[in-house]
Amino acid sequence: MTSEVSILPSQASVMPISPWARLTQLMRRQPEIVALLVPLLLASGMAWIDRTTTWELSLFVFYAAPILMAVWWAGNRAGYGMAVICGVFWWASNYDTHPYETTLGYVWATMSRVIFFSVVAYAVTAVRNRQEADAARIEALEERRQLEADLVAVSEHEQQRIGQDLHDGLCQHLAAIGLAARSLADDLQGQKNESAQDAELIQQSIQQAVTEARGLARGIFPVHVDRHGLAVALSELARSTSRLTGVQIEVEEVGDVQISPPEAAMHLYRIAQEAVANAVRHGGAQNVHIKIEGDEQNITLTVVDDGKGFPILPRKDGGMGMRTMRYRAQMIGASLVMSAPDPRGATLRCVVPLHHE
Repeated sequence: MTSEVSILPSQASVMPISPWARLTQLMRRQPEIVALLVPLLLASGMAWIDRTTTWELSLFVFYAAPILMAVWWAGNRAGYGMAVICGVFWWASNYDTHPYETTLGYVWATMSRVIFFSVVAYAVTAVRNRQEADAARIEALEERRQLEADLVAVSEHEQQRIGQDLHDGLCQHLAAIGLAARSLADDLQGQKNESAQDAELIQQSIQQAVTEARGLARGIFPVHVDRHGLAVALSELARSTSRLTGVQIEVEEVGDVQISPPEAAMHLYRIAQEAVANAVRHGGAQNVHIKIEGDEQNITLTVVDDGKGFPILPRKDGGMGMRTMRYRAQMIGASLVMSAPDPRGATLRCVVPLHHE
């Protein structure tokens, strides 16, 4: 059964901006005096209402609203200033109706209100600082993710360029030299010259070099890695690696899954390529089995070898190849698990969830 799927790179969710957030952005771009205008007018209106309702219905708690606006829009200094202003407004609005017998008692009550207003300003300042720190951290993480994505893209582009240059440049030159050597060998054989055999050996060596160079070019730039050809590219990788290293590499395809976009297939190919390279270079494996299978929910890439496995005490972040594999898996929203079954060998398993079109 053929499944048509789309694998999308992970992206930050685009949240709609609330009217309050838009107003905050607008006010923070204004001069401080302009940003304080609305909180000042609100505090003045509340003072007038507070004076109208007299002492029995005090509104001092609601003075926190203009203080919040002042801190959120103009900063902590403006917030503390607004706390003092609100204290003065509260003093003036309740001066004629307060129940205190002495002025000292009323002054003490006013000071307690100012302290409360200052605590509100301090609390809102802490919340704003925390929000700004979180926003800066998220922005730094997004910039880092973008930088990592750019580095992977540049690396991929350079590999493609080198692979194309190998195929179109070096391989063609070697092929031309091989034809010249073949022609020279034929001429020498016609003349029954003893050097004919040497010329034929040179031609055969050049032909072998052409074959290996083309294999390297395909490994660096696998032209068949698209939505249909991941298994084909993996088979070519297995053949070329086996020919160069002598390691037995098998590829098994289960199901028929078409991957979109092609970049996702390229990431899976690079993960398999790095896993095979690790098994051959570092694990000393003699046999490697690559399995690519798909169903309606996932695509699973499994690479199993009979080498030495992973170190007993691996580095926390792994080597460069390990980090690259993890990042490529992250780019396509995949999970990557590496294990070392007893008594020998290593297993890499990459599972990609599918988004059906």
